Amino acid sequence: MDSSHEGIQMLLTAEQEAQQMVTAARNLKTTRLRQAKEEAEKEAALYRSNMESEHQKKVDETTGNSGFTAERLGEETEEKIQNLKKSASKVQSDIVGMLIKYVTAAKY
Repeated sequence: MDSSHEGIQMLLTAEQEAQQMVTAARNLKTTRLRQAKEEAEKEAALYRSNMESEHQKKVDETTGNSGFTAERLGEETEEKIQNLKKSASKVQSDIVGMLIKYVTAAKY
């Protein structure tokens, strides 16, 4: 019986060692998963930061061009208004005379 007792004891020892190996492997796996998750979060944050800065840069460029375009359009509009006023002032007396002529001309 002594040898069977030793055999059982060896099996129990082997089982404990196997359990320790499994536990160590699980702990290592958990640690690696945690590290991988942290690295992925860092990479995602870096990517998000880069994309946001690129987007902001494009928005700034577009807004800057938009401001320049609006200013240029405003100047062109003002120039056209001035040209129309000049043209209108040149023919204003002729138009007033023509209107007075048609209004005062009596048709019977």
